[in-house]
Amino acid sequence: MDAGPLWSAHLWYAGAWLSFGALHSVLAARTVKDGVGRLLGRSYRLAYNGFAIVHLGAVWLAGRHLFRAAPALDLPPWLATAGDIAFAAGLIVLAVGMREYDGGRFLGLTQLRTPDAPEDEPLRVAGLHRYVRHPLYSGAFLVLWGHAQTQSGLATAVWGSLYLVIGTYFEERRLIALYGTDYSAYRKAVPAFFPWKFGPWKGRAGA
Repeated sequence: MDAGPLWSAHLWYAGAWLSFGALHSVLAARTVKDGVGRLLGRSYRLAYNGFAIVHLGAVWLAGRHLFRAAPALDLPPWLATAGDIAFAAGLIVLAVGMREYDGGRFLGLTQLRTPDAPEDEPLRVAGLHRYVRHPLYSGAFLVLWGHAQTQSGLATAVWGSLYLVIGTYFEERRLIALYGTDYSAYRKAVPAFFPWKFGPWKGRAGA
């Protein structure tokens, strides 16, 4: 695969990630939620997550196919080892970060069991959230770039990271609308993805 087909593969893969981001955003929009929610009822959140997982898996498989003939990156051993460490660290951050959420509500199982359960959780500013606003995204970045040891892995890291950055912009607009000045103050004090500010945030802890 020469430079021309490699760039073509990147363009197709970028389009696949764009389809995921666009459809994910559309399905999360309030008007669509309300409309589709009337059809699916309490299972909307569960169906939304299931569809997102299937779609994301299809995007990843598309990347594997597009870059199947791409030349190897031939990384030096020290860089490959650093990538493995980052990948493992990312999995740990994801596991710890998920423990700080209501897993049932996050997945949509609570909504099935409890019809009146609110969809949104209280503002989370404890645990890893004292250091970064989006610890799950922090873990995802580490996993993506730790796994960037092949052409398809590198492409996934590039386009997946761009999706996370753009998605964060729209997510934070929703969070400001939902939590108001509490989130605005938190946003000013705590970095988005990486804990570059000294010490944990000591503001009001969420539930």
